[in-house]
Amino acid sequence: MNIHEYQAKQVLKEYGVPVPQGGVAFTADEAVKVAEELGGPVWVVKAQIHAGGRGKGGGVTVVKSLDEVRSEAERMLGMTLITHQTGPEGREVGRIYVEDGSDIARELYLSALVDRATSRVSFIASTEGGMDIEEVAENTPEKILTVSVDPAGGISGHHGRQIAYALGLEGEQVKQATKLISDLYHCFVEKDMSLLEINPLVVTGAGDLICLDAKVNFDSNALYRHKEIMALRDLAEEDPAEVKASEFDLSYIKLDGQIGCMVNGAGLAMATMDIIKLYGAEPANFLDVGGGATKEKVTEAFKIIMSDDAVEGILVNIFGGIMRCDVIAEGVVAAARETQLAVPLVVRLAGTNVELGKKILAESGLTIIPADDLNDAAEKIVAAVKEAA
Repeated sequence: MNIHEYQAKQVLKEYGVPVPQGGVAFTADEAVKVAEELGGPVWVVKAQIHAGGRGKGGGVTVVKSLDEVRSEAERMLGMTLITHQTGPEGREVGRIYVEDGSDIARELYLSALVDRATSRVSFIASTEGGMDIEEVAENTPEKILTVSVDPAGGISGHHGRQIAYALGLEGEQVKQATKLISDLYHCFVEKDMSLLEINPLVVTGAGDLICLDAKVNFDSNALYRHKEIMALRDLAEEDPAEVKASEFDLSYIKLDGQIGCMVNGAGLAMATMDIIKLYGAEPANFLDVGGGATKEKVTEAFKIIMSDDAVEGILVNIFGGIMRCDVIAEGVVAAARETQLAVPLVVRLAGTNVELGKKILAESGLTIIPADDLNDAAEKIVAAVKEAA
């Protein structure tokens, strides 16, 4: 789960991490009020969306008067902000963040993430702050340092000092960096984050370190432990279909293809998507209905797939163990009728109550293409979509 920049800074502030003072605003009047409370004389007005690259898209502006705060707030609120992370459709800005301007002497890069290769938390640091770290990795990889922290031993002073020296910090700044790294690590672990990115981490004219921006992603599987984090969720920033899926405990992720997929089991779902690509098409989604889905849950899953206008055909691939094939069949038939299905539908069933499931599909009166195995199913749905086109 992602949160906004201002929310991330609130979380970091709880752990003593230095961030600029600021406040969120939903109207231009609120923005001016926040600016007045901060005092100025320089403010930064930032659009709040769940995407990076806001500055390049016109979503971050430095201003020097309350009139400018108001005009920038009016410009940003309601605008569709397009960045390299939003795609061409962009994101509508519903809130902005007004914060104190900072005297920036240097811009650095710092992030922490879960390194699945080493089962550790890894810090990534670079002297090239303010840039996309992907560009730095491609063009000047020698300017990136990775430091891994063994969870058995936890964070130590030497981790912070190693990063500080790599960033070219010295004197009092090394002490600040050591404390900062420790505070970020504890925040990362205790809040079950999967990514924490500070870009840029700045050195001010006075020589102090400040986290000027913050991007945070939390492990969704651990959110049940953090009601205070769940309260920060902004549903307007999420795909409506994915929000709907979460209400029914469905694992759904929208993709860019044209073949809708409904499968039980994450591994089988991945294999289904792979074989669709093998036959020359692209999956429109990842959707795992789980092992104990009800007829109602299957119906909702089908409707979610059909809500995607890009879907030109649907492949249902079920291997029934705990999940019964007759339950899947009843749900598919109910959803197909309710949505007035107008695209090709291929269903492959195997496992518990498979014959009953096939009978329900055959007697439904609907145009449902049966398949014997996964290979047969993928071949048939790709051919049916091409024929329909």
